[in-house]
Amino acid sequence: MALLEISDLKVHFSTPTGTVQAVNGVDFTIDRGEIMALVGESGSGKSITGLSILGLVPKPNGKIVDGRMMFDGSDLVEKTEKDYRDIRGKEIAMIFQNPLTAMDPSFTVGNQMLEIIKYRQGLSKKEGLLEAKKLLDLVGIHDHERVLHSYPHALSGGMRQRAMIAMALSCKPKLLIADEPTTALDATIQMQILSLLKRINQELGTSILFITHDFGVVANLCDKVAVMYAGRILEYGETQEILTKPKHPYTEGLMNAMPETSIGQLKDGNGKKRLKQIEGSPPDLLNLPAGCSFFDRCNRATDNCHTAFPAITTKSNGHLVRCFNEEEVYV
Repeated sequence: MALLEISDLKVHFSTPTGTVQAVNGVDFTIDRGEIMALVGESGSGKSITGLSILGLVPKPNGKIVDGRMMFDGSDLVEKTEKDYRDIRGKEIAMIFQNPLTAMDPSFTVGNQMLEIIKYRQGLSKKEGLLEAKKLLDLVGIHDHERVLHSYPHALSGGMRQRAMIAMALSCKPKLLIADEPTTALDATIQMQILSLLKRINQELGTSILFITHDFGVVANLCDKVAVMYAGRILEYGETQEILTKPKHPYTEGLMNAMPETSIGQLKDGNGKKRLKQIEGSPPDLLNLPAGCSFFDRCNRATDNCHTAFPAITTKSNGHLVRCFNEEEVYV
């Protein structure tokens, strides 16, 4: 059963030079207990989609202009700021990309955790402290006293991110939005954080929307993948289906840009492997083309791609793709 169902979501920003169509008709579904990845280059609209779910679109310039976001039976688009105060943290929580800037530098980690726990759960300071220690245990932090009495800058990147995850889980949310939570971390800590998110999903049943630009972190973590480009979903389906049979050239390009993949690796004059990049740049969101937004960077583009945006085509296993000239690439 669907926990979150987004239909035709559109988020625009007013600027002195025109309207930026940051999210332009996004559709996807996250079931209960499911992990879904939202994948795409920087600027594709992934983070704005996540912020829209939490009612955090920057105002006054940003605005949800159309669409529905059905969460647990009610439409988030219709919620007021007062409604969202009860939803944020308790129903939907978010792990931000940089935990150092997401935390208040003037308060200890313990103070920030206790404030959330006491406010949301109505516990005393003593009870809240015990709950905070349980949460730190859950995310693999056993040096409770040191971490709780430390300011964010005194902790390593991995410890800060674990503390952020503990804070996000403090109210047992139904949906956890993880916005590139491993970007600023080294490879070893990245794997630990990904394993932690998987364990949280399995043990607590928490649904997760995992926002990333890296297909490399998707394979062992996510159940479904939505590939986003210029504010739209271009391909969507089960992870294994997308990874083994990508149909859109943009999805193929993202996968080719991954290290240590079987496709997309060329050899230079010295016989060393080098990655294959996607030529060109994303379109200007102030002036999106009438046709496919990937037209200028696509090696399969034809005249109809320039004049019309492709409709959704449904393939096997619920695999959706927007492309006039799709091909099945076996990886």
